[in-house]
Amino acid sequence: MSEEARITESNAPADRSGRSAVISHLRRYWLLLLAASIALILDIVTKRIVEAQIPLYTSIPVIGPYLSWTHTQNTGAAFSLFPNGGVFFIIVALVVSAVILYYAPRLPAGDWLSRVALGMQLGGAIGNLLDRLRQGYVTDFIHFQIPEIGFDWPVFNIADSAIVVGVILLIAASLLRDHKS
Repeated sequence: MSEEARITESNAPADRSGRSAVISHLRRYWLLLLAASIALILDIVTKRIVEAQIPLYTSIPVIGPYLSWTHTQNTGAAFSLFPNGGVFFIIVALVVSAVILYYAPRLPAGDWLSRVALGMQLGGAIGNLLDRLRQGYVTDFIHFQIPEIGFDWPVFNIADSAIVVGVILLIAASLLRDHKS
């Protein structure tokens, strides 16, 4: 056997195990990244449409007085909590994203619901982070109200929705795991 053939043969198992490690890693991340990408794309597209089509602080009714698109700017957290916390929320979004990316591959192989939930949270966190970095505030536009009872929910966006639904799904996944145990 030639020296070149021996070197190629001796490297083959390492190459195969390296490829299988990459494939295994991708299997653990693909669903999370898919959910994050969908949430992020929906968030970016809807915010840019609102910014381009609806003047600031203007409302367009969608379903009577109950649902409207209301273009606002939010320097606080989700649902306008803690205004003027810009740098703090940038740091929080970066830390949350890092924790999700660290934790996701450690989930059990069949725990797809937790991966979707974490992906939604990741996409939402990145969506609002990009707004803060791009313009110093987050564009919000979804506004629910029930005027008959004086209910007026703070204006929010797709990223906020993805984070909240992701948290709810993560709680559901945890309860399902506990129930199966």
